[in-house]
Amino acid sequence: MERLRWFDRRFELGLPPEAFPYIVERARGAPARLEDRICGLLTGILRERVEDAWSIQENVGHLGDLEPLWAGRLDDLMAGQPELRPADLQNRKTHEAGHNERSVDELLAGFRRDRMATVSRLDELSAAQLKGTALHPRLQQPMSAVDLFYFVAEHDDHHLAEISVLVRTLAPA
Repeated sequence: MERLRWFDRRFELGLPPEAFPYIVERARGAPARLEDRICGLLTGILRERVEDAWSIQENVGHLGDLEPLWAGRLDDLMAGQPELRPADLQNRKTHEAGHNERSVDELLAGFRRDRMATVSRLDELSAAQLKGTALHPRLQQPMSAVDLFYFVAEHDDHHLAEISVLVRTLAPA
């Protein structure tokens, strides 16, 4: 099945604060869903690249690589910044990290630790804090914390879907 590239996706933003609890649960559940998806896969399968795309393990590492960006963007919103900090659109951190040389358990644990720290902050946000917005630098759309973490949840799901394709390709049932 044809899939949209991440950078070709468009997002309906302006979500109401009432959507936030559901979005936070998606963010909270991402580490468990990721762990469940790759549980029991052999190291060779986790590290294999198909058509020069990231391996399963590199996708896992990438999710962890972006946690500081999401936390930083939350900082930007809470500080009333007019624009969210930009992402590295070339994903240099992931390309240079050597995730295939690390333990997948280490990558999963780091992602879980950092995501839970972010979710803990989200759990403390007030209704007033959910209303502030800042411009997303690539999309050129204002985002609230609700929109930002909807975007994060969609990014998580994008990489989980990529991992599922790799699992079906490399380790068919």
